[in-house]
Amino acid sequence: MSDHPAIRLRDLTKVYAGGKRALDRITLDIPAGALFGLLGPNGAGKSTLINILAGLVTKTSGTAEVWGFDIDQHPRNAKASIGVVPQELLFDAFFTPFETLELQAGLYGVPKHRRRTMALLEAVHLADKAHAYARTLSGGMKRRLLIAKAMVHAPPILILDEPTAGVDIELRQNLWTLVRGLHARGTTIVLTTHYLEEAEELCERIAIVNHGRLVANAPTRALLAMAREKRVDVTLASDTPGLPALDGIARVERLGPRHFAITYDKQALSAGALLGRLTAAGHEVVDVTTREADLEDVFLDLVRRVPA
Repeated sequence: MSDHPAIRLRDLTKVYAGGKRALDRITLDIPAGALFGLLGPNGAGKSTLINILAGLVTKTSGTAEVWGFDIDQHPRNAKASIGVVPQELLFDAFFTPFETLELQAGLYGVPKHRRRTMALLEAVHLADKAHAYARTLSGGMKRRLLIAKAMVHAPPILILDEPTAGVDIELRQNLWTLVRGLHARGTTIVLTTHYLEEAEELCERIAIVNHGRLVANAPTRALLAMAREKRVDVTLASDTPGLPALDGIARVERLGPRHFAITYDKQALSAGALLGRLTAAGHEVVDVTTREADLEDVFLDLVRRVPA
């Protein structure tokens, strides 16, 4: 599979009854072995795409392949090649983690001698809770159990749908470590998240969808390079009523009598040139701090470009 994408979509379209177009001719390759981010606002089509791959929603047109298997021609093989970790914490409260994984393995037809129940529980740091009722687990433990549950049949692809939604910072960091570990062992990871800093931190490549359309698909570094705006906060030596209008400046925000936040187009103006123009206009700059645009800036810019 190293020469083929883990997931291959061509003109994938889904139109629900009533005419709602959830996916509009999505064409996308997710490389094997990647840690891939799938981003988009609520209602963008992410969940529909995931559910089509998982066999829970029927596509309207186009093609989709999972690990080389067409989801229409080879549905069993396609489903066996993917594990989905849903956002919702769905468990039978009276099953233990050990029983939950054993039952899931049985549903996938994994023979008893090939099951890795305790190894999976150890991998998600739940071995000491193997025989506790699921209802006694904390929210973070339940999320880790969901990941183990999705891995019982050893799928080469794991989709994590908002895995850190509503968890605290410490647990989020623990889940990040777990995801990195799975990826290091060769699992292709597809991550959907509302936390853009999470995608920026974890993902090598990111696709952004909005209104069912693909609006970006690029390495994370390339997406960050698309951010044209940069901010400089300047402190002047004396109070001033305002700053002069300069080409390349998008906006100026007054933070105090001598403090201004200047947002400018870094492709039209450098920080040095900006400061030079301020000095030439008679303003003595005594302190400067800068802030580079991040993935959130790129995301918002790309999403705004796609009309509903």
